[in-house]
Amino acid sequence: MHYSSKLIERAVEEIAKLPGIGKKSALRIVLHLLKQEPRQTHQLAEALLQLRDHIQYCKECHNIADEAICSLCSDPRRHRETICVVEHFKDIAAIERTGHYQGLYHVLGGLISPIDGVGPQDIHIESLLQRVQKHKVKEVILALSSTMEGDTTAFYLTKRLKELQVKVTALARGVPIGSELEFTDELTLARSLLGRVEF
Repeated sequence: MHYSSKLIERAVEEIAKLPGIGKKSALRIVLHLLKQEPRQTHQLAEALLQLRDHIQYCKECHNIADEAICSLCSDPRRHRETICVVEHFKDIAAIERTGHYQGLYHVLGGLISPIDGVGPQDIHIESLLQRVQKHKVKEVILALSSTMEGDTTAFYLTKRLKELQVKVTALARGVPIGSELEFTDELTLARSLLGRVEF
């Protein structure tokens, strides 16, 4: 693509590096920013600089935070006897949107994957075990992906947590609401049958 301005070209190149944004979308964003008041573009640039320079990771749960301890860990209304273990911080947002969980979280920052060279020491497992012991946690909920890596991580965590005599639960897995049975894969259907509940 040929640009009449090196400044536009550079802006398009940088924006196109973002996930899900191609060169055409990047050009539309650049042209949109040029139509706005300069103040709005400066506010966007300032917000991105602040994000990059000042974001932290919570010392307790490893969630993204503005302070050393995130807003969820410091909220006195959260139930401290329950910890929900997730792979990434985006999973916290998904669970929070449900409005049905009031406990704390722990972000592993990945999953055990021997094929990729990721072992238990490469993710935040030890800090989870320390939290469980220190705060006398009663239940740990494993909210991990239902993949081979997720199951491997869940199996390892269950083994380690049982040593601490804490209740370990996992998210229910089964047929999604609104889906038709004939289109459900065999593994999901099998797990749904094994984990069936009284109606």
